[in-house]
Amino acid sequence: MRNQSEIRENTRRRGFSIIEIMIAMAIIGVLSTIAIPKYMVYQLKTKSAEAKTNLGGIRTSQEAYFSEYGVFLAANPEPALIPGSSRTDFDRVGSDFQGLGWQPEGNVYFSYGVGVDADATAYTADAGADIDADGVVQFWAYAKPEGGGALVPAAVGCNVGAITGNDVVPCDPAAGQSIF
Repeated sequence: MRNQSEIRENTRRRGFSIIEIMIAMAIIGVLSTIAIPKYMVYQLKTKSAEAKTNLGGIRTSQEAYFSEYGVFLAANPEPALIPGSSRTDFDRVGSDFQGLGWQPEGNVYFSYGVGVDADATAYTADAGADIDADGVVQFWAYAKPEGGGALVPAAVGCNVGAITGNDVVPCDPAAGQSIF
């Protein structure tokens, strides 16, 4: 026959105490406060990478077009309005990019455009978007300067005065940077 202590031990419920559950929730909360902002920064960097990649593709297409026709091709911004924080359609068929032979892969976060000088021997390709929906548009650009080094005004809205070097860059120190 079993003694009473064995019976009590077998009937005792097993589980976590409220203190243990609260400690686990506190740990999850602390980890979340660290991880969520890091994840948001990662998302913004990924979205910004789209502009860098596509501007590099536009640069390659412009150089190929120039080697064949001796001029660079202007392109009005597409999409015409600068997108917000979600992807939007890029209408290659109805845009100036069709003549250039360039189109992005799928929908885009950025609006893309190309400004050329009067004799079409220099250009600035730029992109703009409000990817973090804070009301501040970030601009990226690549500029092929005129023979004298002057930069061509951008089509989407980049401040070309801040562009330096021969690479895809943010158009001003704050552009391309998020608030995080």
